[in-house]
Formats: sequence, C-alpha cells, structure tokens
Amino acid sequence: MLTNLRVKNLALVESIRVEFGPGLNVITGETGAGKSILIGALSLLLGDRADRGMIRAGEDACGAEAAFQLKDSAAVDEVLEKYGIDPCQDGQLIIRRIIKASGSSQSLVNDSPITLQALKEIGQLLVDMHGPHDHQSLLSPEFQMDLLDAFGHSWDERAAYEETFRKIQALEERRAALEGAGENVAEQIDLLSYRVKDIEEAAPVEGEEEKVEQEQLLVGNAQRVLELGQAALQALAEGEGSAFDSMALAQRSLDELARLMPEAEEWKTEIHSCASRLQEVSATLHGALDRVEADPSRLDWLDQRLATYQRLKRKYAPTVEGVLKILQESKDRLRNLETRGEQLAEIEKEKEALLRTLRTQGGALRAKRSGAANRLALAVTQELRALGFAHGSFSVELRDAEPHLSGLDDIEFGFAPNVGEPMRPLRAIASSGEISRVMLASKAVLAGHDRIPVMVFDEIDANVGGEMGSAVGRKLAEVARQHQVICITHLPQVAVHGVSHLAVTKSVKDSRTMTEVKQLDERGRVEELARMLGGRDLTSVTLKHAREMLDGVKR
Repeated sequence: MLTNLRVKNLALVESIRVEFGPGLNVITGETGAGKSILIGALSLLLGDRADRGMIRAGEDACGAEAAFQLKDSAAVDEVLEKYGIDPCQDGQLIIRRIIKASGSSQSLVNDSPITLQALKEIGQLLVDMHGPHDHQSLLSPEFQMDLLDAFGHSWDERAAYEETFRKIQALEERRAALEGAGENVAEQIDLLSYRVKDIEEAAPVEGEEEKVEQEQLLVGNAQRVLELGQAALQALAEGEGSAFDSMALAQRSLDELARLMPEAEEWKTEIHSCASRLQEVSATLHGALDRVEADPSRLDWLDQRLATYQRLKRKYAPTVEGVLKILQESKDRLRNLETRGEQLAEIEKEKEALLRTLRTQGGALRAKRSGAANRLALAVTQELRALGFAHGSFSVELRDAEPHLSGLDDIEFGFAPNVGEPMRPLRAIASSGEISRVMLASKAVLAGHDRIPVMVFDEIDANVGGEMGSAVGRKLAEVARQHQVICITHLPQVAVHGVSHLAVTKSVKDSRTMTEVKQLDERGRVEELARMLGGRDLTSVTLKHAREMLDGVKR
C-alpha cells in the first residue's frame, strides 16, 4: 500500500507530508483548496510528464516522494531488475521525482536513477488511478475489451494472438516495400548497381582516411623532416658537444664527487637514468628517420586516395561511416529488387501459415472471452443493483470481426437502467452520473481479479447525490477490503465510510496562498462532514447530522 506522500513547492503546496492507511482513505475540502494537487503529485511519481509550470511561484524546483510497502514485490522487482536496479528490501519502495525550472527532471527509485518509461512500468503495477475524465474511457471499445480480458484472465491467449498479428503486419510492410518499387524496377537496379560498384571499387575503410592524411603530411615534407630530425640527433647524441657528451662529463665528475659527498651517489643514479633515456630517444628518432623517404610515386598515390575519399563523401555521405552505410543499404535494396518475385512468393506463403495460426489463436481467445462475457455481465449487474439500479441490467456483446490487434471480436457494453427499457449501448447513455456508477461497478468487479495494491478515485461520485451517494460510499468501502483505496469526494455520504479522513484547506500566510492537509480526528471529522452538509457556518443541526451519519456507518 501507499504509506505516505510528500510534496514540496508544487502549485500552492509549500511542504506537506500525508500519511495513508489501509482500507478507504477519503480526501475532502472545498473546491479550489488543492485536493487535485495530491493526485497530480502521485501522477508525477507514476511517470506522467513534468511541467515546470507546476513549480510554486518564486521557487526553482518542486518535488514529490511516495513510500510504498508491498506485501509481494515480485512483479516490481522484475521491472527493477530489467533496468539494473536492486530489488525492494522487505517490500519497501520509495519513488522520488524532482522537476526543475530549467525544464529538466530527475526520477529515483530506492535512490537509483530511473527512466520515465521504467517509472511508468512500475506505476502500472502499483496504482490504478481513475479521474473524472476517465468516465468516458468506459465507452471506448479498446477499454471494454481490456476490461473483459482482465476479468477473464485472457492475457496469455491475447499476448500469443497479438504476437502473431504483429508478425503478419511486419510481413505486409515488407510486401508493401517490395511492391512500392513500381514499374521502374530496372532503372532502380541500374542505379543501385552503379552505386554499389562505385563504392566497392573505391574500397573505403573506416579510419583509413586519417592515416592517409598523416602519411601524406609526412611524405610531402620528407626533406624538411629529415633536416629537423638530423639536427635533433646532432644535439642529442651525435654532434660535438651533444647532450650525451655533456652527461658523460657530468657522470665522471660525480664519480669523484661521490667520494667526497655521499649524497652524490643519488645524483649519479639520476644522471645515469637520464643518459639512458637520451640514448633511447636518439635510437627511436634514428629508426623513424630511416623510414622516411621522399618517394614521388607514394605521394601521388596518397593524393589520389584522399581525392577518392573526398569524392565519395561529396557524392554519398559526409562521413566514411555514412558512405559504408549507404553501401550496405544499397546492396540490401538491390538484392531485394533482384529477388523481388521470390520474396513476394515467400512472404505470401509465410503469411498464409501465420493467418492459420492467427485464426486458431483468435478462436481460443474468443472461446475464453465468450465464457467471461456472461460472467462479467452478471457480476456488473449485481454491483449496479447495489448502486441504486434495483432493476438495471448490464450486458457484454461480442461480435465477429475482421482480424485486428486485440482479436477476431468487436465488443459492445450494453445497459438497461430501468424496468421495461431495452438494452442499449452504453455509449448511448447521456447521464454522466449513470456512467460513473457503471464505472465503479466495473472497478468493483475487477477488484477481486486485480493484483494492483492501490486504487485512486478522483470524484467517482460526480453527479451523484442523496441515497446514491451512500451506495457509492458503501461500494468503495467494499472494494477497500481487498485494496487500499484513496478517494477524493465532495459527498459526505461517501466521506463517512472512510477509515482515514484527510481534509485539504487553503489559507493565506505572509501574503502567500498555501494548501495544507490535515489528518482528522473524530471531532475534526464531525466538523468537516458538517461543513460538507451545510456550508462553512456550522450549526448544532449540521453537527448533529454529521455525528449521526458517522455513528450510522458499520465499521
């Protein structure tokens, strides 16, 4: 579960730390107080894109940190291992995110840097987040199919089908590329053949150009190189009064001096070492000069070789590496064109085999979905009746479809909210309050099938009130028996069901607006519920009503 959330310099928040407990955690507060900041901070920690506009005015960075305590960290550890991060210790996972005004951001998991993609992968295993904008996702066929497959545990069959489908897509892309050559195949073959021959005859080698340039510089200046080298040799060891002769004289003097000054023995050793090094340098220089030759024919070859490299780079690519890449691509393309007929035939043969496999896999997936569809429809119908639709019913219809990424089926969720009304597609429902309750019913059904430990509902009770609000609260409390649930709500009928109650307030301090979060005790809960019932001015009537609501909830 999520044990705590820390937020610093994010929007109206200067610095807060929020503690969460097991079961249902409710968050309340007046509109505009900053409840959504907590959800925004959690979203950042789960891999959402950062926006430096989130940073509190006057600050150069903002940050958030979440601590999770996981009963089973195996799935998270698998992702961490994939990205080279140590597994969780005793199920503890700490995620940090820092966003700077410069536009950069830093993400850490258990103090190890992590990419945004990896953070998203981990986040999908930790939190199922549902906001007001997500109501409409229930109308998406893709979402409906995902929900059915999650309920029916069909992911293995679907993954096998999707792998085959993508292989077929890859074959079709290859075929399109081969067929895209059009009618000018002969012209393309001639052009590619010329290009391959031109580059291969030039035989460019990566790294050779630099060596040729160095040798050209040496051969082109051979006379001057020999003059300078000989002058250096004369000064070092071969000329009259050379450095080596001077060292020899110094060595003889130090031999005698050592008899008079013991420390001169160390100087003798140093002079001897210098003389030896001087001889080595002279020998190396002598050998190098012996290899220098002012050969006009060699110089001419070097000039021509450099000219070849310059021509290739002007014609094909600015670097030798690029020229070699062009060569390989041209050879591959030429081979494809020359064997186009054979390849197209092979592709068609392979595609037919994959289509047979796809139909088999799609049939197995459909069979599993068909059984799950009936069970899902019954389960959601039962949940909806607990949410105020006493005579409502829910359906899941599967229809045959042309092969697509998620199977051989199309899906349609249907809903009949009242007695005597026909089953209609869920997308035809106009009431957002009804859609909200259908979404909650679906989430409640999946709760028993989902291993994600934390569920977040941001205003799931939108456009719901009265007794329906109480039904939503009871259903959230029921889901919270299997998952930790965090719920932002405006309804006191929902808030009374919370095991933990957090109140978000906004105030002005030192001419700055600040958002604060407070864990409410029993008295604080009564006052907050009374505010939600009757507004800012508390009365004995609203306080009494709030107390009765709390006392009326079965814990």
